[in-house]
Amino acid sequence: MINDAIGAINLRYGELAESTCCLSCGGAINHAEAKPGEVCVDLGSGRGADVIRLAEEVGPSGKAIGIDISEGMLKKAERNAEKLGVVNASFLMSELESLPLGSGGVNLVISNCTINHARDKQAVWNEIFRILADDGRFVVSDIYSTAEVPEEYRNEPVAIAECWAGSVERGVYLDQLARAGFEELTILEESQPYEKGKIHVVSWTIRGFKSRG
Repeated sequence: MINDAIGAINLRYGELAESTCCLSCGGAINHAEAKPGEVCVDLGSGRGADVIRLAEEVGPSGKAIGIDISEGMLKKAERNAEKLGVVNASFLMSELESLPLGSGGVNLVISNCTINHARDKQAVWNEIFRILADDGRFVVSDIYSTAEVPEEYRNEPVAIAECWAGSVERGVYLDQLARAGFEELTILEESQPYEKGKIHVVSWTIRGFKSRG
C-alpha cells in the first residue's frame, strides 16, 4: 500500500511538473529570510522555484539543495536552474525519512505541504533536526487536521497525493516537533479550518529553531 501511495504521488506530481498549477499549501519561502553564505534545503522542492530563489539569496558562498521524490519534478527543476544559470543549486531524489545529507551542516530547512505525505513524520522531524546546525531553523508550511483522519482516507493513494489524507492533529504535530528537539516555535500563519472529505483541515506556516549544543 505504501508503494501504491508513493506511485500515485510520483505520477501526479510528475504530470504537474510541466503544468502551471500551484502545488503549495503555503509560502514558507516568504518567511525563510535566508542569509548570504547559508546552506538551505527545500524538502519537496518540486519544480525548483524556491530552491533557485534561495540560491540567489545565499549568493555564491552559499548553497541551496532541493529534495523530492518525483523524478519528473527533479528533472524539471534541474532544467530550470540550468536555464537561469544558477550554479549553487542542486537537486536530490530521496524520501524524507532518510535524508542524504550529513549532520549539522544546514542552516535553514523549508518545506511546503510535503511532510504530511511522509509515512513516519517523527522520523522526518528527527532528520530535519539532525541535518540542522546548532541554532539552525526550519520554516514549514503544512496541513494539520482538526480530527483524526478516517482510515478510509489514510491509505487511499489519490487522497494522499492531494496533500491532506496524511495529516495529523495539531497537538500531535506539535508533540512531534518537541520530541525531535525543536524550541522557540512560532506560528507565522494559520488558516481557518476548511472541509476535506469527512473532516476539516488547517493550513499553517510554523518556524522553529534547533537548540544550541
